[in-house]
Amino acid sequence: MPDRQLSFIVVPHGELETRSYSISYRRLRIYLGAAAILLIAFIVVVSSWWYVAAQAARVPGLEREVARLEQERVRVAELARTLSEVEAQYERVRRLLGADAAPAGSEPLLPPLRQSDDAAGATPTAARPDSWPLTQSGFITRALSDAGGANHPGLDIAVAAGSYIRAAAAGRIAGAGDDPVYGNFVLIDHGRDYQTMYGHASKLFVREGDVVQRNEVIALSGSTGRSTAPHLHFEVRRDGEPLNPLDFVTQP
Repeated sequence: MPDRQLSFIVVPHGELETRSYSISYRRLRIYLGAAAILLIAFIVVVSSWWYVAAQAARVPGLEREVARLEQERVRVAELARTLSEVEAQYERVRRLLGADAAPAGSEPLLPPLRQSDDAAGATPTAARPDSWPLTQSGFITRALSDAGGANHPGLDIAVAAGSYIRAAAAGRIAGAGDDPVYGNFVLIDHGRDYQTMYGHASKLFVREGDVVQRNEVIALSGSTGRSTAPHLHFEVRRDGEPLNPLDFVTQP
């Protein structure tokens, strides 16, 4: 059978003649199918473009967010570095102050019970003061000096308050009490004209006339007298003249 056709009659405006156009149904279906495919393709392209455009519109905001996160990352890295430096400095200070250090040698020799003046009786053997006056290292903040009129007759050793102060050698307590400059102090006579002075203590365990042994705990460190922070002021004297303590004792 011949293919059926669809005819269109066109009447131009103002003219008497007409024009007719025919198209087979088969060709019409082909054209309509092609048009549908093109329409679907157009819709897909427009949809894809819309999605891409929407994503592209987010790019400036994402770039700003990335820049903000990068700034925060840099700040976090700086804070981590600062924290690491502070922790390292803190650890160095702890080591210098002997916060984690075990007492030098054996356990500190604690003062004996002294119930009467007679208990102090024995005369100590003369001894050169050669033992570090603390059970921990501490940190020397000021040395012996008489330069420029700034007389400082001993060592200032920074140490935590309440640390053990011990005798640098055996001897007899020549003085113990309170002084406007030294605060709570202990003065030990070791014989052979040697004396040691321990200043700025918070608590004393001895009194004048007591006999003490080498490394015996005689006081607790503090910040009494003319002092701005907990430390021990330590002097070595001979014939009343101050000597450099570091010529006698060695810091652990």
